[in-house]
Amino acid sequence: MALGIGIVGLPNVGKSTLFNALTKAQNAQAANYPFCTIEPNKAVTPVPDPRVDKLAELVKPQRIQSATVDFVDIAGLVKGASKGEGLGNKFLANIRECAAILHVVRCFEDDDIAHVDGGVDPLRDIETIETELLLADMQSLENRVDRLQKQAKGDKKAGALAEEGKKLLAWLDAGNPAATYPGMAAEGMATLVRELGLLTAKTMLYACNVDEAGLAADNTHVAAVRQFALDRHAPVLTICARMEEELVGLDEAEREEFLKDAGVTTGGLEQVIRVGYAALGLISYFTAGVKEVRAWTINKGDKAPQAAGVIHSDFERGFIRAEVIAYEDYVTHGTEAKCRAAGVLRVEGKEYVVQDGDVMHFLFNV
Repeated sequence: MALGIGIVGLPNVGKSTLFNALTKAQNAQAANYPFCTIEPNKAVTPVPDPRVDKLAELVKPQRIQSATVDFVDIAGLVKGASKGEGLGNKFLANIRECAAILHVVRCFEDDDIAHVDGGVDPLRDIETIETELLLADMQSLENRVDRLQKQAKGDKKAGALAEEGKKLLAWLDAGNPAATYPGMAAEGMATLVRELGLLTAKTMLYACNVDEAGLAADNTHVAAVRQFALDRHAPVLTICARMEEELVGLDEAEREEFLKDAGVTTGGLEQVIRVGYAALGLISYFTAGVKEVRAWTINKGDKAPQAAGVIHSDFERGFIRAEVIAYEDYVTHGTEAKCRAAGVLRVEGKEYVVQDGDVMHFLFNV
């Protein structure tokens, strides 16, 4: 399972510049005018994880496979997008499959870069985008409720779900995101929301795009976003998209020196992934052999059979047991054989809850 992140925001807030930097793929044109992104840009990006590199150094496999993140960048949304204004609404369907939304908010002043609404006001911008997401969700939900009502004559469950859908519509109409709807536990609601891919039900990450000076200390714009996000229990990142783009093409030593000079320790990609994984409750485990060292993404709390199922459904169905070595133990002893000899290789059954960093080998029946 790859982490999918959809990138949204007003035109000219730095979305495509950030997309270019995060994906290290200069295929999303960045220009100083609205709607320069007219088709959704998609990229699959390896997750930076030094543990994968260390395991590969020890095992010397034929192939290294990192976990991945799918980024989707769509055209900038504007007020009225749900009614056909601008171009962004045409591409909202492309982010309905994403697990999280990265909302890029302009938090820097620059007279040379036009703002679609005439001036920098991040809270106004957030309200504009989130209103359009709400309206888009309402359209999707209204259509489904209409169909459920037609089915209700011969299907009591469809009728009950239609009534719950109406309640959710009222919740959205009051300006509340689907993620905070108190009736989500009602029968069929979770499935309905997942099938519709409701945008306001997704985990929201706010990325404050600042100038380089804004990386050292929060400016007033960032402070306002942080307070807003605190009330929403949502994470906030501070990123300089222009600087991130300058990092593209630098080798690791140059990159570290560049970040150090800017007064930051981690780049934007690492921030987005770390915050995204934490917000969504994701962790990684590893498989390590001469053919391949690979990172696998699972949900925190998954048991061994579920983790095995990420590799192949047959692994989960025929699960017998798992051999597990903690990452730190593997690095300490250097090889699987030495870990086994030292007694740090454990045999775990179906109830074992996989831990972040576990190095695992599964035994199963076909």
